[in-house]
Amino acid sequence: MELKITPKHLVLVLAGWAFALSAAAQWQWIGKDGRKVFSDRPPPADIQDKDILKQPGGRGGRASVAPAVTEVPAPTVTAAKPNVPKISGKDAELEAKKKKLEEEEAAKKKAEEEKVAKAKTANCELAKKGLATFQSGVRVASTNAKGEREIMDDNARAAESKRVQAIVDRDCN
Repeated sequence: MELKITPKHLVLVLAGWAFALSAAAQWQWIGKDGRKVFSDRPPPADIQDKDILKQPGGRGGRASVAPAVTEVPAPTVTAAKPNVPKISGKDAELEAKKKKLEEEEAAKKKAEEEKVAKAKTANCELAKKGLATFQSGVRVASTNAKGEREIMDDNARAAESKRVQAIVDRDCN
């Protein structure tokens, strides 16, 4: 079977591609006069990035080609009706959720700080007791790697006493 491409088929295929490409590459920004601008090309260089509302994905930077622009007039502002509530621009429910999350995070942080403070206090007390033991002059034994009990000599006792003193200095403020 032989495939025949007629001019009619070719026009339909090209029109479909053109439509798909034009629909995929749309830019939207706020112009200098405050109107929304829609285009298939990037905005001029004098438009700030914060004013660009929509841009095609996967493209980096701005093109230097002047855009084909379609301006949409901004809606006119009419006098506010007395029974219509004024919109403040803030979502009260969203603000409440945000505040609740911040309070929960603050509570978690405080609980963690309290936990650390308790551990530091307990460590301080143990270190003070150990230091008192080393400074009392009683014989102190330790267990070696083989599981055997060994009495500390003066050098090992001084080194351990210095280590425990450092813990007291750090945790007992």
